[in-house]
Amino acid sequence: MRFLLTDEQREFARSLDTMLSAADTPAAVRAWAGGDHAPGRALWSRLADAGVFALAVPEEHEGVGPLPVELAVAYTALGRHAVPGPVVETAAAAVLLAALGDAGLALAKERLPSLASGRRVASLGLGAYALDADSADALFVVRGDELRLTAEPGPPRASTDPARRMFSPSDGGELLASGPAVREAAARATDWAAFLTAAQSLGVGEALLAQTVAYVKQRTQFGAPIGSFQAVKHRLADTLIGLEFARPLLHGAALALGAGSPRAGAQVAAAKVAAGEAAYAAARAALQLHGALGYTQELDLSLWLRKARPLRDAWGTPSECRRRVLAD
Repeated sequence: MRFLLTDEQREFARSLDTMLSAADTPAAVRAWAGGDHAPGRALWSRLADAGVFALAVPEEHEGVGPLPVELAVAYTALGRHAVPGPVVETAAAAVLLAALGDAGLALAKERLPSLASGRRVASLGLGAYALDADSADALFVVRGDELRLTAEPGPPRASTDPARRMFSPSDGGELLASGPAVREAAARATDWAAFLTAAQSLGVGEALLAQTVAYVKQRTQFGAPIGSFQAVKHRLADTLIGLEFARPLLHGAALALGAGSPRAGAQVAAAKVAAGEAAYAAARAALQLHGALGYTQELDLSLWLRKARPLRDAWGTPSECRRRVLAD
């Protein structure tokens, strides 16, 4: 089976790349890591104007989705440019609210339009932590069969990536919905979050590979660019193969989610583990081939290096994803 993007989808990807390339995202990432959210929110506004967040929101709530293939395209671009903030969690929160059905219809009408337009940023706590809860306008927390809106982000937690600020969600808050519908909606939101994280990982891996290829063409050793050495070529080829193998799995998962396939969860898990491992392999290759330079925080490469491992484990570790695939 071949997964080919349409002309419109490819143009959408190009437009996002053009916009983000001109936006100085490394500066926004560094500011975000230091607690200054203003540059990141300005970038968020531009993404909203491009329709990125509306892709996860149904049309009846002022969105244009859900459009999983277009979301895969968009979130791969977000990973490629290291866009900071709870971009995955905002989309997953939109999926959760929409999936509540009649039990959350009033809530969806109240909250989803602002998420689609980018006026509000949301974080989602379905486990031990909520990403960037201090920057979110709304923190949705699921505990068992209860969905609550939590006012306080809770205590911060250590993170490998300073731009991924994690918080332990506080108990309590306003009860928004309860019952079996919440559990079902949370499961659906988790699948979508894993899917979007896989797309982000793929983009991170692409950026790491591109930066490494550019570097090995410039760095010389024994009078020749190190990129001309066969061992370096093999390492980069292996990295490329891993990323290209993950891409059709991501697109296949997008089609499965769009069709409501009962196997969509397993296909998402397969895409997640493939993209996460490929991005992490790209990070290891980038670090090794950049040599001592790769360890410096001043180099923009570090912004992508620090994302690869957390994204690999977010919304489903490799072992959890493999178990789900094997159980299907």
